[in-house]
Amino acid sequence: MKRKGFIFDLDGVIVDTAKYHFLAWKNLANSLGFDFTEAQNEQLKGVSRVDSLNKILAWGNTTVSEEKFQALMTLKNDEYLGYIDKMGDSEILVDVPKVLDFLIANNQGVSLGSASKNARRILEKVNLISKFETIVDGNDVTKAKPDPEVFLNAAASIHCNPEDCVVFEDSVAGVQAANTANMISIGIGSKDVLHEADYIFNDFSEISEHFLNELIYK
Repeated sequence: MKRKGFIFDLDGVIVDTAKYHFLAWKNLANSLGFDFTEAQNEQLKGVSRVDSLNKILAWGNTTVSEEKFQALMTLKNDEYLGYIDKMGDSEILVDVPKVLDFLIANNQGVSLGSASKNARRILEKVNLISKFETIVDGNDVTKAKPDPEVFLNAAASIHCNPEDCVVFEDSVAGVQAANTANMISIGIGSKDVLHEADYIFNDFSEISEHFLNELIYK
């Protein structure tokens, strides 16, 4: 059996935590006197907390002191974690466990490559942490996607060459990072948004064992 590396993003691929980011950012924006839309939230996918807050303040035409900036980031994260701590395995996106189990049964390398600093906490809450051989998250990297650092680190952690890795991503920046790393990119979501990916599926229910086998032996 040929061993490839399969690297999964977290938010929007395994679970949908974007809705919790949206609620927390919206409440923060409202507290500063302006609104925050779902369309704007889409633009924050895969973006760090610091850069996200900078964008939101710019959209709201608002400036704050460095001290207030740090306080707002903490406030947002605390609210977000409050939502996370109520998560359970019902929040896992469709057929993700089926794909993970197939890869594990076929002795493939399985890693998480996520910008989230809360990745381990989330995987524990949804009872998936044991499925991952390694986890590379926002605590382990210094460069945000589309820089490929997170995926290159994940590949190294499961002892796979980048060209032998497959990445599952839902964001444009994540797909670009996978492509830059010379990995096969699989977009999970809209074809209109993720058109730079090598393959695109709406969700994991569309990914067959036959397709996974083709990737393994490619």
